[in-house]
Amino acid sequence: MKKDIILAGVGGQGILTIAAILGRAALNRNWHLKQAEVHGMSQRGGDVQSHLRLSDSEIHSDLITMGQADMILSVEPMEALRYLPYLAPDGWLIANKTPFKNITNYPDIEGIYAEIRKHPNHVLIDADAIAREVKSARGMNIVMLGAAATHLGFSAEELGTAIHQSFIRKGEAIVEANMRALEAGLNAQ
Repeated sequence: MKKDIILAGVGGQGILTIAAILGRAALNRNWHLKQAEVHGMSQRGGDVQSHLRLSDSEIHSDLITMGQADMILSVEPMEALRYLPYLAPDGWLIANKTPFKNITNYPDIEGIYAEIRKHPNHVLIDADAIAREVKSARGMNIVMLGAAATHLGFSAEELGTAIHQSFIRKGEAIVEANMRALEAGLNAQ
C-alpha cells in the first residue's frame, strides 16, 4: 500500500506539522517515507508545499509525478487549485474554505469553491471555524488532517498516537486541544 500526498498552504498554516504527524503515523506502522518541502517565501505569507510519500514498500523518489497524487490536502483554497495538476483522476482533493488573502488581486472565492467542487472526490470545509468551535483556534491544520483521515487509510487511533508523540513536549493541554481538532475534522465530512 502507498499514499502520495501533496500538502499545500501558506506559510504559518501548519503544513509541516501535518507532514510530521503523518510521517510519525507511517513510521509507527514500520512504513517507509520520503518528503520534499518547498518553503518559498513562507515567512512572508508565501506558498508552502510538501510532497509526502508513504508506503509499506521501498520508495525511490521523494517527488510525486504530475497526475499521480492520491490526495491534495490544502489548508488554503487557492493553493488547492495550484496543485490540482498533480492529482490522480481518482485522487481526493481536501481543502479548507478559509482564504488567506495575501495578495491584492486574490481571485473570487466563490469561483475557487466552484472549481474545487468540480472534482468528484472532494471535501471542502471551514476548518478555521471548526477549530474555533472546539476551542482549538490554532488547530485548523489538525481539523484538516482529521477531514482527510478516512481517505488516507489511517485510523483515528493511529493519528491520535502520532499527535500525542508530536505535541507531548508542549504539555497535555496542547495534546488535548489537537485531539479535539482531530475529532472535529473526522466528524466534519
